[in-house]
Amino acid sequence: MNEQRDVAPVTEAVKSNSLRPYSSVVLDGDERAAARAMLYPTGFKTADFQKPIIGIASTWSNVTPCNMHIDKLALECEAGANAAGGKAIIFNTITVSDGISMGSEGMKYSLVSREVIADSIETVVGCAGMDGFVAIGGCDKNMPGSLIAMARLNRPSVFVYGGTILPGCVKGDARKLDIVSVFEAIGAHAAGTIDDQRLQAIERCAIPGPGSCGGMYTANTMASAIEALGMSLPNSSAQNAVSQAKKDDCRRAGTCVVAMLKSGVRPLDILTKRAFENAITVVIALGGSTNAVLHLLAIAHAAKVKLTLDDFTRIGKRVPVLADLKPSGNYLMSELIAIGGIRPLMKTLLTAGRLHGECLSVTGQTLAETLADVLPYPAGQEIIRPLDNPIKSKSHLVILRGNLAPEGAVAKLTGKEGTHFAGKAVVFNSEESALQAILAGKVKKGHVVVIRYEGPKGGPGMREMLSPTAAIIGEGLGNEVALITDGRFSGGSHGFVVGHITPEAYLGGPIALVKNGDGITIDAETHQLNLDVPTAELKRRRNAWKAPKPRYTRGVLAKYAHTVSSASLGAVTDLNL
Repeated sequence: MNEQRDVAPVTEAVKSNSLRPYSSVVLDGDERAAARAMLYPTGFKTADFQKPIIGIASTWSNVTPCNMHIDKLALECEAGANAAGGKAIIFNTITVSDGISMGSEGMKYSLVSREVIADSIETVVGCAGMDGFVAIGGCDKNMPGSLIAMARLNRPSVFVYGGTILPGCVKGDARKLDIVSVFEAIGAHAAGTIDDQRLQAIERCAIPGPGSCGGMYTANTMASAIEALGMSLPNSSAQNAVSQAKKDDCRRAGTCVVAMLKSGVRPLDILTKRAFENAITVVIALGGSTNAVLHLLAIAHAAKVKLTLDDFTRIGKRVPVLADLKPSGNYLMSELIAIGGIRPLMKTLLTAGRLHGECLSVTGQTLAETLADVLPYPAGQEIIRPLDNPIKSKSHLVILRGNLAPEGAVAKLTGKEGTHFAGKAVVFNSEESALQAILAGKVKKGHVVVIRYEGPKGGPGMREMLSPTAAIIGEGLGNEVALITDGRFSGGSHGFVVGHITPEAYLGGPIALVKNGDGITIDAETHQLNLDVPTAELKRRRNAWKAPKPRYTRGVLAKYAHTVSSASLGAVTDLNL
């Protein structure tokens, strides 16, 4: 419970104003007249100062289609909060686009943005004395950033997912396209299997409008995880970005925050160890992104819940992969929405004893209560498999250790790639150099592509390796080549891939010692990642290794590199505080 989590002390003024515990301190009394004066020109009426202040943290931006519609959703949240007796204030935080920056230096800012978002929401809510808030996220770093802020502040709060994008298509082709289709088309174009005209057609048509990337990539994964945590309303994770359902979700979220003020339910009542186990279970069943490991560790850290890589292994032994969703499967999130979203899947898992039904949600109900009236999927659907016929009987998120990853690494293996790979290393000290070699045809069958100095500190920023993994798929080498990195992967990556290798190269981890031609063995059954080099030779290489100079010495990337922890701990930036 809250009092066991070292949360901020509660003042007497807060105790005496149950619906306005924070805004009353900022706005009440003759001495706060100046504060009230500042709010009249923003639209406040005299009566509004007696209402709870509800923040609406909007991540609207025209930087990316994932967030381009969120300004409209923020207005719906505002209306819901106001109708419930609150006074809503909309404010913005940042977003960046992974899809645009992927493969460039700009991608180093992606994971950094998670911390900026968390810090900025905490800053505005704390400074303005908001009694509760709604946070709306589209692109995937918005989501864990919002949840980190919710855990830190422990004020009534609800997360709203901006919703998934609809599929794109090219005239005369029945295939449903998304952003990963474009990245894979780049590899196919380099291999000569599609021409310039086809590449341009895919480029122009893959993204038809607003919403987050369409497969079970990181955005849809994290939205599903947050719903399973209990921090969003039922079905928030499974709605199209442009839909009446999403507008209704926003209005209900505004109303829900006011209800939480009345009921006394707070985020730390919801964010328990068992809630995180529920989130991990749902992520596995959906075949979700490896980024869920990184982000759930970070959210748990903010909530002061002890969650480790070993929890993913423990839960993964008893939870199968059931969803045939992209990137490794066949279907998009919009198609899952059409048959009922993730709620019937969650009810199946609950009935089978895989979920903790007693966990609380923002509605004030338990998970079991919110699932009580959920109907099963329609007969004949092929997107979600039954428990007795899974795509994979155990988790696709495989935590590996060994002499190449003594502190852990995260593999994403659905079973289609096999469970064992042994090959010869071809080593690159940056993502760009690896991508150039792949597109030039220098990566061959049997290679293990090693991309290093891309970790949280070394990058800095732990870039996603979608460009090289998609290029490998596009070149037709998806089953013939493995890729390992101290960076991370987009939720759109698939193939025999291992990321989050710790310790990272920049800190002198064993990945820094790999040379071209070294044997590397990846074994998902024994959970091992090993460099097939004698111990004496590794010791000699270590003695000869020199730490590289920091790539950035000023600005946000330098600050991030100085404060960020290991990926095995969630790449959090306040570990030592």
